[in-house]
Amino acid sequence: MLAAPIDTGDLEAVLAPFGRSRTLPASAYTDASVLAWERTHVFADSWVCLGRLDELLAPGQVRAVETVGEGILLSRDDDEKLRGFSNVCRHRGHELAPVGNAADVHLIRCPYHSWTYRLDGTLKTAPTLTQTEDFNPAEFPLFEIPVDIYAGWVFANPSGKAGSLADHLGNLTDLLAPYELNRLATAATHSYTVRANWKILIDNYSECYHCANIHPDLCEVTPPDSGRDRQPTGMWFGGTMDLKDHAVTMSFDGSTGGVNFRGIDSDLERKVWYLAVMPNLLISASPDYVMTHLLTPVDVDRTEVECSWLFAPESTTIDEFDPSYAVDFWDLTNRQDWAACEAVQRGVSRRGYHHGPLSSWEGTIYQFHGMMARAYLGQGLVVPVVPTMASR
Repeated sequence: MLAAPIDTGDLEAVLAPFGRSRTLPASAYTDASVLAWERTHVFADSWVCLGRLDELLAPGQVRAVETVGEGILLSRDDDEKLRGFSNVCRHRGHELAPVGNAADVHLIRCPYHSWTYRLDGTLKTAPTLTQTEDFNPAEFPLFEIPVDIYAGWVFANPSGKAGSLADHLGNLTDLLAPYELNRLATAATHSYTVRANWKILIDNYSECYHCANIHPDLCEVTPPDSGRDRQPTGMWFGGTMDLKDHAVTMSFDGSTGGVNFRGIDSDLERKVWYLAVMPNLLISASPDYVMTHLLTPVDVDRTEVECSWLFAPESTTIDEFDPSYAVDFWDLTNRQDWAACEAVQRGVSRRGYHHGPLSSWEGTIYQFHGMMARAYLGQGLVVPVVPTMASR
């Protein structure tokens, strides 16, 4: 991996022991050349989440999506086999399909010169050429992009350079197994545009040091100092926070309008997971619903966020089930966070910003910044280690 266009001295400060380290330098949040480097080495070379499978496409459909500048054509044949291809015709490079809704098709046809491909990516016909004696269709399949599914989410590795998705996730799959994520259905989705770098959103998500100042409703149901990180074996970081005694879930009054997940035990009934899966999926698991944030960096100072609320069938089949008890609570919290993130973006863009220290409550940020600093130095994404506070 090539190193990023960031001063190595600044990165050494980020990697100092926890308690003496510094946050990422301003260029990590404001330099367009750094974002261009991240698109290639952090996103395209990794497993990027594209969304929930059943919401993307059904069997017998194709759908074009775009992530960090890479066009991906997803296909599912009648046997439900999911495949991914570069959304580029092998003839003259025309897009095979516009980004948008899924389409019911039996074949993939380029709208430019009618080169036609099967759903497995093999070339079926190329007008005039397939009638030529020395033309071999087998030499021109679509360029395949690795795709895989975890717990109902589709992940793609645009460069094809990552290892397996299972290795990428590591022990995350065991930690979240009690929530039976494959069973969940999306009850609500909100889209946001945040005028901040994608890493500022992850920084903010990874600590509750700010919660007492900007999230009074959240602090009514969970103590902001109750966070406990778990040691990952994959490319994720995060942990749990506790619910207050009166609360059974994350809502304005701590009450639920649904049913707890059937697989969780008495310990998980009192906890909420906050997990960041590199590079773009945030998973917040309460006892009765899972909220996710899917991040798409559009520019160095603009991030698109798709926030979804997922529930088990035991909740969604309740008469007059209404997910607003969760949705309204987090929509307010999200908007409070986005305002803070945008203020940070404005601040790091000014001359007065010099990367500062982290508090003992920001160990998760230390893990994230350490991952990014090592990647910037050309070492690739490295599994983070939960830190202990160093003496000053």
